[in-house]
Amino acid sequence: MRIVVAEDLYLLRDGMVRLLEAYGHEVVATATTGPETLEALLTWRPDIAIVDVRMPPTHSDEGLRAALAARRELPGLPVLILSQYVEQLYARELLADGSGGIGYFLKDSVFDADQFIDALERVAAGGTAMDPQVIAKLLANGPSTRRLDHLTDREHQVLTLMAEGLSNQAIAQRLFLSEGAISKYTTTLFTKLNLTDDNHTNRRVLAVLTYLNNP
Repeated sequence: MRIVVAEDLYLLRDGMVRLLEAYGHEVVATATTGPETLEALLTWRPDIAIVDVRMPPTHSDEGLRAALAARRELPGLPVLILSQYVEQLYARELLADGSGGIGYFLKDSVFDADQFIDALERVAAGGTAMDPQVIAKLLANGPSTRRLDHLTDREHQVLTLMAEGLSNQAIAQRLFLSEGAISKYTTTLFTKLNLTDDNHTNRRVLAVLTYLNNP
């Protein structure tokens, strides 16, 4: 894959570049500021971008804003966002267009190479990948009393794993169920969450967005 890496910390940026190249991917450009990130994404149109949330010049959410701006110009551009902390708002903003190709990972997770590369490849293929620590933090806030309160315990488990970005096959393996059973659970989930099947939205992404909007 052709990848743009946007990270202002030299050691982390260099480490990611080496890791990606070791797995056979090509880093076509790197960036260290928000404006550089946007320029690199629009110029190179990579297969996926890895973007830090907080970058110069403001060290607030420059990276996130650059990624969102690039996706407006290049709809569906796959982006894996890295953050030092769990920020539910960032995850929600990334998923808001419902098109997929989005990941949200904590920087500590980069050191688990297999997990990081797996997430990267899922996002590049148009899926979602949410850091398990992010999901755990959202769960710790307690269940919703509104849109998700009518889900069964098993449906909630499936939605939680779906939020991590796992496929039906992976969810089946995690829960020791058949893939057919998981398919039925996801269909029921979509129905309960009033998510219709059409060609313009990704129902799995919308289900995850509903989940993130209901901590």
